[in-house]
Amino acid sequence: MKDEINVVWTGDMTFETELNGHKLIIDADKKVGGKDKGPRPKPLMMLSLAGCTGMDVISILKKMRVEVDNFNVKIEGELTEEHPKHYYKMHLIYEFTGKKLPYDKLKKAVDISHDRYCGVSATYNKAMELTSEIKIINK
Repeated sequence: MKDEINVVWTGDMTFETELNGHKLIIDADKKVGGKDKGPRPKPLMMLSLAGCTGMDVISILKKMRVEVDNFNVKIEGELTEEHPKHYYKMHLIYEFTGKKLPYDKLKKAVDISHDRYCGVSATYNKAMELTSEIKIINK
């Protein structure tokens, strides 16, 4: 199996692609020659991880018949000071809102995502430290 993406330079520091039928623009900050027409590439790495594991967790919880009112994944990424600047650590915060949510099942869903299903997590685990925590907001 192989994925392919074509990223086209559209001037200055802006690049554009079509991804799964959706137009995506990435750009640099104005202070480095960009026009701020889109997100930066490195934060998209965090988005990829949050989206991948978030989809897994919701899917797993549905199979476990655990209903949540709200769910979001926050990620904190720590960059090196030296070039090439890269993430050396990401911390995921899984926030669940609902009534009488079973912590053990939430943790199991998160662990299964990290250990078995999330390909982004599997890749990032080889390159940096990944940590996580679960927060439950009771309604």
